[in-house]
Order: sequence, then C-alpha cells, then structure tokens
Amino acid sequence: MAYKINGSECTACAACESECPNDAIYEKNGVYAIKTELCTECVGDHDEAQCASNCPVDCIRIDKSVPRYQAV
Repeated sequence: MAYKINGSECTACAACESECPNDAIYEKNGVYAIKTELCTECVGDHDEAQCASNCPVDCIRIDKSVPRYQAV
C-alpha cells in the first residue's frame, strides 16, 4: 500500500512534502498529492511514514487500493 492525501482535508501547509525521502509528494490544484508509484511508506528510511506523522490535520492515510510496498 501507499499513502494518499485526502485533498478535501488538506490545508496545503506543505509539512509533508519536505519529509518524503522519495520525493513522492507534490502540489496539485492547490493541495498536495502522493505519487503512489514512488511511495515506499518510508520502509527502510524511517519507522513510520513521515508524511502522515508530520501532517497537522491528519489527512494522510493508507491507500488500500494499492498493493503493500515490498522492500527489495
């Protein structure tokens, strides 16, 4: 799975963007989004997803429609 940002809850504060070790977070239409193909859930970099742990409004959640990331 990858993480996703709920655009209707995102305040566009950008707290998540600089925390992503994979540059998977980008601005889209005034809010932030996550490129699921780049999201590794911070596996191998951190103990928890940095985007979700730094989001002040808790709008970043697991995207269950994407298979769980598997470290190589």
